[in-house]
Amino acid sequence: MPVLAITAATATSSLGTGLRAHDEALASGRTGLRPASDIAGYEHAPGWLGAVDALADVALPEDLSAFDCRNNRLAWLGLHQDGFIERVRSAVDRHGPERVGVFLGTSTSGIAQTEQAYHQAADGFERLPGWYDYQHTHNVHSVSAFVARALEITGFAETISTACSSSAKVFAAAARAIRSGICDAAVVGGVDTLCETTLFGFHSLQLVSPNACRPADILRDGISIGEAGGFALVERGEVDAPWYLFGYGESSDAHHMSTPDPEGRGARAAMHQALARGALPPDAVDYVNLHGTGTLANDRSEARAVADLLGSRVPCSSTKGWTGHCLGAAGILEAVIGLLVLDAGRVPQSLNTESVDPELAIDIPLEPRERPVRSVLSNSFGFGGSNCSLLLGAAA
Repeated sequence: MPVLAITAATATSSLGTGLRAHDEALASGRTGLRPASDIAGYEHAPGWLGAVDALADVALPEDLSAFDCRNNRLAWLGLHQDGFIERVRSAVDRHGPERVGVFLGTSTSGIAQTEQAYHQAADGFERLPGWYDYQHTHNVHSVSAFVARALEITGFAETISTACSSSAKVFAAAARAIRSGICDAAVVGGVDTLCETTLFGFHSLQLVSPNACRPADILRDGISIGEAGGFALVERGEVDAPWYLFGYGESSDAHHMSTPDPEGRGARAAMHQALARGALPPDAVDYVNLHGTGTLANDRSEARAVADLLGSRVPCSSTKGWTGHCLGAAGILEAVIGLLVLDAGRVPQSLNTESVDPELAIDIPLEPRERPVRSVLSNSFGFGGSNCSLLLGAAA
């Protein structure tokens, strides 16, 4: 496939706001995870969380106030990092507002707003409070509509909600739209925020670790949940850019609603497609950012897929020990981290991992490694077997 230029990117998570905060945290091994008991409003939640503290000070402008909810406040905060809005406005000036698309992923959107409304419901839940606005908050398309309005983009807008692969698949959707002539550039990304539905839903599935998650560890015992928002600006590949999307792969293994195929066949297919689209052999991959949730089944399945396709040569690590699993925002957050790895030439270790499970026959670094990195595979695998792998590369 023709390469897609990534001309700007940003991320906001429990590690901080913007690229510099994330790069510094990766370099120093500083996690953003904390016990839920230390986080205002979520003291009663299980496990450790990755919360964005800066949200407490975010207010939407009056003309966007209908969209006010935790999810859209995180989107607003994220858009204002790393000069991202200015880069988008420049693209809008070049292409026209109707020729720029918006492709965003989320899993629960503004469901926390609905939770608050039901907490305040009257007459036995027969009447929700008058301030509640489902269309502009909980509605899954709320975040895309909000971002398009905030950026004054009038082109095609789409929301993808495929659990944890949501904001990786936006790159594939945007690439197809640009290739088919629907738009000339696109804002891609994703936003997901903490909510009780997610926290206690995963807890009921017995997937939440009581500790900070430790991907690939022989004693790993579940996920930590985080929140994040991230964005990238993608344009046709002939423009100068610091990074490129060389390829993407998507698959659906449909093995089980919440358990991955133990042989990792869907994961392998997604990675293989990404390499094929990028016309790169497996030995050209310099780093794999694993989906790596820290559950027994996920880490084992993904490791088998990686070993089968790439062997044990390439270093692989999950960055969820820093940020937690950010669900619908995991894809964009980890793609942006992949871009930072390309810039820094530093492979991050598997944070919180003390002893690698010997059953995982891949190279899991326990310390950061300085090495040239020209290509990164970033994996995002969602419930129900919705898999996506992105092949990212640096400018020559």
